Amino acid sequence: MEIFKTEKFIDMSHTIASPLFDNAENPWGVLPLISEFIKGLGPYLDGEFVQTSDFVWQHHTAHISPTAVIEGPAIIGAGATIEHGSYIRGGVVIGADCLIGCGAEIKNSIVADGARLLHYCYVADSIIGYMASLGAGTVISNVKNDKTSICVSFSLGKIDTKLKQFGAVVGDFTQVGSNTNINPGSIICRNVSIYSMSNIRGMINENVIYKEGGRQVQRVKIKKELPKGAFEMRQ
Repeated sequence: MEIFKTEKFIDMSHTIASPLFDNAENPWGVLPLISEFIKGLGPYLDGEFVQTSDFVWQHHTAHISPTAVIEGPAIIGAGATIEHGSYIRGGVVIGADCLIGCGAEIKNSIVADGARLLHYCYVADSIIGYMASLGAGTVISNVKNDKTSICVSFSLGKIDTKLKQFGAVVGDFTQVGSNTNINPGSIICRNVSIYSMSNIRGMINENVIYKEGGRQVQRVKIKKELPKGAFEMRQ
């Protein structure tokens, strides 16, 4: 369906995993393929990457805390920072210049270049876009309580993903406030700003501010790039 084409959410030039999406009808279609894709790509990465354990490759400029745990398959990009106590739980591509904050946990997900997943985030079975930011304590749920397949709700109805584990797609430049809960099957488009402690379900259109009670207003200024030095900022 045209409304769910990957390029509507994420600029594929900003992830090493872009070939995975070449034949995908929608972004969530690649989720079951991530681990095998990493295993196939890893041995052919350039000499800037070092294999540190079974099916784990990290760029030599990445900054990994000695207390972080990285389980393969995983690729950690150039200049990425993975802080104290973080847990990379397999099937994960972390892009260049990403920040994975203290105590964050990521499983079976693609995180595009420049994304910031701050302390104590939980991200599973998800696609996180270029320069997107998840505030501290943000949780992306990936399984329904009744364990049935996950549907994406949007203006024209629902579409069954046929997946029992699917968290969210978070578009480029989107900023999610701290302690927000994102329900399974959520689609957040580009340039969205979400207030802290929100509860997200379904699809949020691009270029809006999502306020208390789910009220949405159009953004006046559209973010296209973050200021120089933004990757050194901490919350």
